[in-house]
Amino acid sequence: MSDLIGLFNLLAPFFGLIGLGFFCGKVVRQPEAGLAWMQFFLIYVALPCLFYRLIADKSLDELTNWAFVAATTIGTFTAFSLSFAAGWRHTRDLPQSVMQGVAGSYSNVGYMGPPLILGALGSDASAAVVLIFVFDNLLLFTLVPLLMSWADPERQTLGATLRRIVWRVLTHPFNIATAVGAVASYWHLKLPVAADQIVTWLSGAAAPCALFIMGVTVALRPLGRLPGEVPALVFVKLILHPLFAWVLLSAIGDFGPAWTYAAIIMAALPPALNIFVISTQYNVGVERASACVLVGTLASIVTLTVVLYLIKTGSIPYDLFS
Repeated sequence: MSDLIGLFNLLAPFFGLIGLGFFCGKVVRQPEAGLAWMQFFLIYVALPCLFYRLIADKSLDELTNWAFVAATTIGTFTAFSLSFAAGWRHTRDLPQSVMQGVAGSYSNVGYMGPPLILGALGSDASAAVVLIFVFDNLLLFTLVPLLMSWADPERQTLGATLRRIVWRVLTHPFNIATAVGAVASYWHLKLPVAADQIVTWLSGAAAPCALFIMGVTVALRPLGRLPGEVPALVFVKLILHPLFAWVLLSAIGDFGPAWTYAAIIMAALPPALNIFVISTQYNVGVERASACVLVGTLASIVTLTVVLYLIKTGSIPYDLFS
């Protein structure tokens, strides 16, 4: 019983904030454009501070675990490929299928991942969280522009697409924060007391703001007809993706319980809100993206609870083959 109470106390604030945002989005009639500054605050201020905080006190040995990166990134790519195939089966349209590939493989690693995993596993898992976040983003934000460029050759040349990808990777605030944190880790740099307090406050603001925004955004995008491929995409995202991570990490090496369980939980998270951003950017599959995020978030209340319960009670080994 104590395990269940502890699990409830861990998850209730997360889904409670999403539910509060959803309630406010339904009751308080404000235009969606009103979220713009809050989203800017999250992406360019609060979350970069959180990621800096996660890695600034880590050794570089933890941040260069390439076997771990390979296992988790291959798992995400496998989930993307299966979701892409499911999208293709239902739409026979390359751009739509690319969006479905993202919906079935891109976890909510920025908004939910760090605070949830740190709460469940402690600071030993923080480096694993950062590595998964960085390299999943590198994978998906490389695949999507390349495939969309292939689908519409008139959009941009391949060279221009590659230059844009490199520029976006180098200038993304999360990646800049990660690089600055790695420099601070290597040189053992410490922020001045006042700056450190500001970074601490901003880091603490990231999770509640992000979860509230997630609820509001879902509320402002009502679900009409449920596309036929959504159940398959949600199954890949919430069930198969964490299984892929578990099997691959077990097969490639012994990464320890904190890192392995962190990867399983990251893969078991619901679809990321960034799917909206991507689908809106390309004006492809916005309704399908809304459906995947809504259904995936609701279903994850059950699936994520089960995954965390199994991990917290020690019901599953961290290494399948040991």
